[in-house]
Amino acid sequence: MKIFVDTAKLNEIEEACSWGIVDGVTTNPSLIKRAVDDLRVNKKSIDIEEYIGKICKTVGEGRPVSLEVISLTSEKMIEEAKLLYEKFNPIAHNVVIKIPINTRTDKGETTNYEGLKAISRLSKEEIPVNVTLVMNVGQAVLAAKAGARYVSPFAGRVDDYIRKKLGIEFQKGDYFDFQLVKRVASEKLNQKIGDRVNKPLATIYLDEDTKRAVSLGQDDGLYSGVELVKAIVKIFRIYGIKTEVIAASIRNPRQVREVAEAGADIATIPFKVLEKMLQHPKTVEGIEKFSEDVVPEYRELFNMG
Repeated sequence: MKIFVDTAKLNEIEEACSWGIVDGVTTNPSLIKRAVDDLRVNKKSIDIEEYIGKICKTVGEGRPVSLEVISLTSEKMIEEAKLLYEKFNPIAHNVVIKIPINTRTDKGETTNYEGLKAISRLSKEEIPVNVTLVMNVGQAVLAAKAGARYVSPFAGRVDDYIRKKLGIEFQKGDYFDFQLVKRVASEKLNQKIGDRVNKPLATIYLDEDTKRAVSLGQDDGLYSGVELVKAIVKIFRIYGIKTEVIAASIRNPRQVREVAEAGADIATIPFKVLEKMLQHPKTVEGIEKFSEDVVPEYRELFNMG
């Protein structure tokens, strides 16, 4: 599995790249805002064109950098995509354009189809597209059919959506134990069915309480963002779809492991989560013990020039 860094902070990108583990970078308007806000706090001048250029150059050729459009209609998104691609791709030949799968809002400003139109046009013009804000399998399949180079299912946000429906309080970085939710949901369903066991099957099947128990803790049959990633990967493999799956909205190291097990081609990971992946109390214990146990004779080897 490839590792992208999900950040627009140049210092984080430079640090992660120095580790030798970075295969690419993903940004979005929110991440760029955080980076710009940090610069303003430190009273540093901001030339956004120069700043994004530095990101592309730091990441280097062959390692994609996703830059996102900001408009909601297909024509404007295509125009912005070409501007970004023409302005920044020559720096390191690594720019990928992020297009939302659907830009329709509750205000009804646009249709459901603007994203697909933009993805299709840009892909035909050989501008690589990373389709963002993918929250279900159907969106991923349509994006791939439209020619997307990458699709980005948002695992963490799907988990948030399910937790909120269940009324579970959580912090952003908390691990979502969807296996536990599955077990509890199964027990509740068994209880509901048990209460109606002597009724006709059709009656049980059509009972509203039973239906609610069946759907408990899931979103369209999936219990977590990891299951969404796994389902998309499975379908793409079955049909030989070449679009790569980027597991996005990653919140903690355990989720990284799970999307890797699910077969994601790429995980785009916040810098803080990358740091946590390096940590374990027994590693700290081990390095302290090894350092204490260095005998003078062995230490002398390193002082002989």
